[in-house]
Amino acid sequence: MPIYLDYNATTPVAPEVCQAISESLQLHFGNPSSSHSLGQAAKASIDQARAQVAAMISANDDEILFTSGGSESNNMAIKGLLHRNAVEPGHLIISAIEHPATVEPANYLKQWGIEVTVVGCDSNGVVNVEEIEDAIQPNTQLVSIMHANNEIGTIQPIAEISAICRQRGVLFHTDAAQSIGKIRVDVNELGVDLLSIAGHKLYAPKGVGALYIRSGVELEKLVHGADHERGRRAGTENTPYWVGLGKAAELITGTIDQRSSHLSRLRCALLDRLGELIDAPLSVNGNNASRLPNTLSVNFPNIIGSELLAASPGVCASTGAACHSGETKLSATLAAIGLNPEIAKGTVRLTVGTPTTADEISQAATLLAKGWKSLQ
Repeated sequence: MPIYLDYNATTPVAPEVCQAISESLQLHFGNPSSSHSLGQAAKASIDQARAQVAAMISANDDEILFTSGGSESNNMAIKGLLHRNAVEPGHLIISAIEHPATVEPANYLKQWGIEVTVVGCDSNGVVNVEEIEDAIQPNTQLVSIMHANNEIGTIQPIAEISAICRQRGVLFHTDAAQSIGKIRVDVNELGVDLLSIAGHKLYAPKGVGALYIRSGVELEKLVHGADHERGRRAGTENTPYWVGLGKAAELITGTIDQRSSHLSRLRCALLDRLGELIDAPLSVNGNNASRLPNTLSVNFPNIIGSELLAASPGVCASTGAACHSGETKLSATLAAIGLNPEIAKGTVRLTVGTPTTADEISQAATLLAKGWKSLQ
């Protein structure tokens, strides 16, 4: 069985979540919009799931909207806000290290006359707060900055940015797909107006997510039809998966400190062991900034990341650059932090999860070191 170190890409579904989904499929098959007992039982299970997701981020139940995942949540937040306020050409601010689920909606809005400003970051992948403040214009309607970067794990100064946005009367959205389940996420402490959640990053299935919408914030809906989700998203409720997301949220609530400590210990052990086994300096991206406790973006010298993983088939991980015909194409994040392409060729993202064991860490380090040596 390969050692899985790609938890930022997706997580396995927790056993408790699988059980909750299975029970829902069997017991709560009624349409939640139906007035009979089976329909109302399904509705009650959704209400419980909504409360569980809300509790995870310290929100109110009615501020949680279920979606099909992080991409839909980001699209709804960004396009829904800008389209609703389209009485005059608006302005959106994002960063250079955003996920495509933010970048592409922003690019789409340009077709509708929306101005988009992309702010940069430092060499550790921390966005420039002063640049965001300077970029705000009279017609700025939304700032969207991810909570934590999916590649190098850098945690952004969200509370500081949101305070500036409040002072300037601008709404603020954050994509928290990578941070939830790894660090504390409290919408009131962060001060955000909109926050995206992706189920498959927190041990729920793919194809389910949520959007936190602070009370009073109005969005143009993307999916039109019947009056589901209090008129904000049409479509018959995906009861089993929403219940699964609720169970995953319940597992996180109250255990986040222990999870963070566990992940941090594993990540540090992995880097230490790699340093012992590889007779060459290893550099870590974002090493001088606050990072997700599970994320290790390490630059292996004198190799190409994809070749290292091919030479280490017992380890499942990701690379940070694509190399074709002698050319290196950096990811948006590695390009934004100004990483030398020669160094970026050897970038590998190793991400641990709650099921990861110390023994797996030791084995993975040994396999990666062996693969690296075979390429020298």
